[in-house]
Amino acid sequence: MKPFLLLLPLLAMLTPAPTQHPPLDVQGHRGCRGLLPENTVLAMLHALDLGVTTLEMDAAISQDKQVLLSHDPYLNADFVWTPDGQPLTPAAGKALRLYGLPYAEIRRYDVGSHGNPKFPRQEKLKTYKPLLAEVIDSAEAHARRQGRPLPHYNIETKTTPAGDNTLHPEPAEFVRLLLTVITEKGVQDRVIIQSFDPRTLEVVHRTHPTLRTALLVENTDGLAANLKRLSFRPNIYSPAYKLVTPELVQTCHKQGIQVIPWTVNSAAAIKELVAQQVDGIITDYPDLFSDNVVNK
Repeated sequence: MKPFLLLLPLLAMLTPAPTQHPPLDVQGHRGCRGLLPENTVLAMLHALDLGVTTLEMDAAISQDKQVLLSHDPYLNADFVWTPDGQPLTPAAGKALRLYGLPYAEIRRYDVGSHGNPKFPRQEKLKTYKPLLAEVIDSAEAHARRQGRPLPHYNIETKTTPAGDNTLHPEPAEFVRLLLTVITEKGVQDRVIIQSFDPRTLEVVHRTHPTLRTALLVENTDGLAANLKRLSFRPNIYSPAYKLVTPELVQTCHKQGIQVIPWTVNSAAAIKELVAQQVDGIITDYPDLFSDNVVNK
């Protein structure tokens, strides 16, 4: 055998392998808000069909302490209609606080038949605000039927200091109710708890330190200032996408923090962020990825 042939295996061992980046975590915002009514079972299942890896959603608490999906702490007149098919005025909708209504009453309201004027592509379908438990059960069963990997869940705690005991429970009780559902369903290894409110993230870290956490950010204070709002380092820094820069991504990665921006709804913005090596994308339009906008 020629000498150079003997050296080939050794050279292969010494040659550094190309840097491998983990697959991009494609997250369907509120399921797929741009295509189907937000935070509903229908939106979550359709997002899975479009290939998302993580279902992003918002958690709220009803009067009878049920954990349901809702971005708003009240019934949003932009797209919610009464059980007898009448539109809500903004004032009437805001008066219907979810924390002041039993879940059985909340479920009666139609959140999809008339669409959302902010999302003209959204299909009009009669549907309701579901319980988190129902969403998880439906998503798990759907993935199994389709032979797909089981989904991950990115769940936002919709809390503010001003809303304590009026729009929602205080952070400790909110987190306890939320994590009870998550642990009963056995999906804690596939869950991220995200929030703009550091208080709920602190409770999660204290009571369930192995759960992944994400700090949501929309201010311009900068990475260092925002991280100081927590007593620990979150797994994920999740800024409004226009705040992302290559320097931010590099600094986070050096600290072992992933960067998953929100809410990215154009192909051009997705391409730019992928080039900056973000770890995930939260979007209202998961179909942008199925159209091969980026090479996943």
